[in-house]
Amino acid sequence: MKAPIIEIFSSFQGEGLLIGERQIFVRFAGCNLNCNYCDTNESKSEKAGRLMTPGEVSEEINKLLTPDCKTISFTGGEPSLYPDFISEVSKNFNLNIMLETNGTLPENIDLIEKLDIVSLDIKLPEHFDGKFDESIFINEIKSLNLLIAKSINVYCKVVILPSTKIKSFKEVVEKLSESISNKSNIKIIIQPSSPLGDWRDINFRLFSFSEIVGQYFEVSTIPQIHKILDIE
Repeated sequence: MKAPIIEIFSSFQGEGLLIGERQIFVRFAGCNLNCNYCDTNESKSEKAGRLMTPGEVSEEINKLLTPDCKTISFTGGEPSLYPDFISEVSKNFNLNIMLETNGTLPENIDLIEKLDIVSLDIKLPEHFDGKFDESIFINEIKSLNLLIAKSINVYCKVVILPSTKIKSFKEVVEKLSESISNKSNIKIIIQPSSPLGDWRDINFRLFSFSEIVGQYFEVSTIPQIHKILDIE
């Protein structure tokens, strides 16, 4: 068994609920979506990665482990394209396993044998050039309800762009609220896109986005801290 790997590295988690925690990141090549805000464009094509076995990946992780690291984060690209590979690597470690996913492959996510925390992106129409495919949102909901049913710690991340419309954002949040089986288990992270210099009225708009989410879910607004710190 082999999978295309872009890189394996140690850093601080720069996004979401575990922000600031030291993690080992395994970045897969290949993605089933083409988001226009993607900050890892080199990972979109599976041809960009180096084919590695679970044993080789595990060996590289062991080289990077430090006492302050408690989590392996599988990211991409889209890591859920490789569920069996993730399961094989995870068996070699007594560490928390994190999945950073777009949530559009619920059947694959269900195959991953060990998951402790999942960061699941909710996509907006503005994230794509051209018409938004509604099946993306439908599959994200399937993944969320699947993870909730399995009692896996999951939160949603929503990247907002300077072009994100309040109206379309509200519609997505309302649909999300109507579709999730247990809202009390979900927190939403609003993530303004980097660089923050692209925003002119970011303060005012961020309050509006937060207020919309707050009607239905717990909410925090967190930018990409690793970009601010200028680390990977």
